[in-house]
Amino acid sequence: MKRERSTEALRGKVLLITGATGIAAATAQAAVHAGAKVFLTSRTAEHGQALLDSLRVSEGECGYHAADLTRAEEVEAAVRACVTRFGRIDALFNVAGISGRKFGDGPLHECSEEGWDMTLDTNAKSIFLVCRSVLRQMLVQSPDADGLRGAILNMASVLAFSPEPKRFGTHAYAASKGAILAMSKSMAAYYAPHKIRVNAIAPALVRTPMSRRADEDSELLEYIRGKQPLCEDMMEAEPVARAALFLLGGDAAYITGDVLTVDAGWNVSA
Repeated sequence: MKRERSTEALRGKVLLITGATGIAAATAQAAVHAGAKVFLTSRTAEHGQALLDSLRVSEGECGYHAADLTRAEEVEAAVRACVTRFGRIDALFNVAGISGRKFGDGPLHECSEEGWDMTLDTNAKSIFLVCRSVLRQMLVQSPDADGLRGAILNMASVLAFSPEPKRFGTHAYAASKGAILAMSKSMAAYYAPHKIRVNAIAPALVRTPMSRRADEDSELLEYIRGKQPLCEDMMEAEPVARAALFLLGGDAAYITGDVLTVDAGWNVSA
């Protein structure tokens, strides 16, 4: 029964997702299964096309546009492509992001300027640019059956408020996710009178291409057994995707300005 209600909450809705692997891919799969019209945008065209092919839906139900989401003109083009194809945007899930370790992110006294700039641009500036473009569309479109013009969900991280200094001392990453939380709360307050909802989701360690380093570290995986006791492992992307779809769909019509922590117990474990 719950599954049927969630399905109806998304059926026929237009969902724009940034990213094409990991949580983005799992969300796209679940959204298509729920009857949503899904439009993808990511930097790497090969990833986007591979996901599009894997969805195995008719051309009218899914679309893709490659874009560097740190560049305003490319973001605008991607959003225009979505609106041209489907006529509106009911929901936006900002998933795309990076770990800045390879660019020099780390403890602040060691963090390089490149690591800081690359991480903040990719994780925070991109969400600003995508939200700005999508909000301009949502503000002018007619409300849906729930009386709302749209829903936005931004990807944060449990590291924004529950740090782990020994193994995850990446301060630019934490700062980028903290900025996303603050921006999402301010957006929620401003756009609620316009019938636009804004929330954030904060996962802990999820098994994705971005977390491959962690997945290959046996000592870290042993630590995660206790830090994420509900699964005693890294989480899979699918449970996070299901939580995201709830916040994006009509069942969450009265939820805004919230942060949903999906962390298998990270935040309450030593």
